[in-house]
Amino acid sequence: QVQLVESGGGLVQPGGSLRLSCAASGSIFTIYTMGWYRQAPGKQRELVAAISSGGSTNYAASVKGRSTISRDNAKNTVYLQMNSLKPEDTAVYYCNAAFGTSGYWGQGTQVTVSS
Repeated sequence: QVQLVESGGGLVQPGGSLRLSCAASGSIFTIYTMGWYRQAPGKQRELVAAISSGGSTNYAASVKGRSTISRDNAKNTVYLQMNSLKPEDTAVYYCNAAFGTSGYWGQGTQVTVSS
């Protein structure tokens, strides 16, 4: 079992930045692929970025070049730095931990990009 707690969401103006954090507990953090997903109203949940246990990363085309995912294994935490935010980035952002057939979700944090 893994417990995930996201933080760092909020209201930001277009062009601004946010750093989301996801603190994990309850299992061996280093074995998990960690991901950030988002879900906007009326839309399906989509992958934003992921980082493997070995540090390999992948990004959705919509955020590539504007976002950076990273992990601090000593702190059992994964981060998502988002820059040049756009109104279309508005969504609830969820942290995910995946290993084999197991997957765990956080409760989500709201990101609103608006002037």
